[in-house]
Amino acid sequence: MKNRHPLLDHQVELEISGKVAPIRGKLIEFGQDILVLHNGTRFLYIPLIHLQQLRVSTQEEEKYDAPEMPFEPYNDPVSYRKILMNAKGMFSEIYITGNQSIHGYLTTVMNDFFVFYSPVYHTVIVSLQHMKYLIPYHPNLTPYTLTPEQFPLRPSPLTLARTFDQQLRKLIGEFVVLDLGENSNKIGVLKSVDQNMIELANASGNAVFLHFDHVKTVHIP
Repeated sequence: MKNRHPLLDHQVELEISGKVAPIRGKLIEFGQDILVLHNGTRFLYIPLIHLQQLRVSTQEEEKYDAPEMPFEPYNDPVSYRKILMNAKGMFSEIYITGNQSIHGYLTTVMNDFFVFYSPVYHTVIVSLQHMKYLIPYHPNLTPYTLTPEQFPLRPSPLTLARTFDQQLRKLIGEFVVLDLGENSNKIGVLKSVDQNMIELANASGNAVFLHFDHVKTVHIP
């Protein structure tokens, strides 16, 4: 049974961590760990861990009927992991940090991270706790209008571990980019992962230490 949240089927606006402007749309589903919003054109799947505030929209908005959901049958309980599993191989947009979204497709779901393949960043390891939302593309659309030949589905070239921590340890000694390179000190050679601290050697060769919990993504350029 769907969780009958009091704002279900209402036009709402919500604030999520990392986003300055509120997100508006019709609340379609509200699960234990994720909600589904339709903004008039697309579905947004938003993990509740990032929800800061949810309220009825103060703006007069056109009423509309949302189309059929792209993943699970409408009456099935919605969950974060189920959405990720259903999104595998489907072209999608994900938002993680800063002002950047990543466009591509999800290839693998592990215990606490997933693998996303992007034409810009290639293979990106994304911590489950840091994805802000996922938007599936229409089945007939692809990122940047790339053809399947230009942007084929392909397995990850990395040997995957079960957890994000173990995956980082596998990359010790590699040149990596953390958090999509939003900060130059998050680009460098991964030197060590010791308890909750990650050590990088930056462009100047200096040691930079980062707390594990604040690392959102890692990829090898």
